Amino acid sequence: MNKQKTFSFKISDETKKEMIEYFEFKKRDKTPPYAIFQADEEDTVVTLYESNKVVFQGISADIDADMWKQREKALTGRYPEEKKKEDNKDKTEKIDNTDYYFINSIGSDEVGTGDYFGPIVVTASYVNRKDIAFLENLGVRDSKKITDEKIIKIAPELIKRIPHITIILSNEQYNTIYSEAINMNAIKSILHNKVLFTLLNKENFNYDMIVIDQFVNPKKYYEHLRNSKHIVKNITFTTKAEDKCLSVACSSIISRYIFLKQIDELSNKMNIKIPLGAGTDVDNVAKTIKEKYGIDKLKEVAKLNFKNTTKIQ
Repeated sequence: MNKQKTFSFKISDETKKEMIEYFEFKKRDKTPPYAIFQADEEDTVVTLYESNKVVFQGISADIDADMWKQREKALTGRYPEEKKKEDNKDKTEKIDNTDYYFINSIGSDEVGTGDYFGPIVVTASYVNRKDIAFLENLGVRDSKKITDEKIIKIAPELIKRIPHITIILSNEQYNTIYSEAINMNAIKSILHNKVLFTLLNKENFNYDMIVIDQFVNPKKYYEHLRNSKHIVKNITFTTKAEDKCLSVACSSIISRYIFLKQIDELSNKMNIKIPLGAGTDVDNVAKTIKEKYGIDKLKEVAKLNFKNTTKIQ
């Protein structure tokens, strides 16, 4: 059984600035007292305090803490002094997939929420036990751990065989919806609920569990759905669900495949290679689009609340 681990240390102002930018769109809605933010990094909760103390808590806390230690060393020439290390020191533990893997399941996952360009794509899939051998032969697993080339190769096979529903939220729609009241987590909650409800009403599936890769506290997830007419309940929320549950893995791959196709179409339409993510190369392309087509075109193809928009103003 996986055990929680906790690591904490102080960082420099340089690293603090980078952490604030990195976790901008991974923040939780509520922040503990004296903290700048609390955010989710897969199955690690990261809390950065005003004192420059950062705390990593979770199954993979050691991995995430080490990453930021390395960054601190690169920026300042020294490793931060570690203040606390506790609980399990065995780094060889593996995820127990038994409760999620060998079952009939419905699972949903999304892509595009961290990309300035490209839509948000959410898919819900149904996997029957009889599909397990087929999926294993294809090499289905978390889409973040296989190449885009392989996703492009195997996704059409999944689309043909695995029952699924996909919703594509364009950036034009996203920019209309997004507000302080309806943030990214609220939008994701609404879209997940919609694909799950639509799939469940497509056919009378025999399933043991509905699984979502946890991106927000379950209580907050349902709060985001308070204005929804139909709400899917009895959901199992778990971190790293793509690794544990085949229906979530299928949804992850199908969503990624559709997202990549959308990026290709946008590249062809704009006659420019559209980059993924939200880095410096994205800033350069956004600036080119704005100069060539105007801000209205950027509203159609980009998520304007991202910091990239401010950088090119």
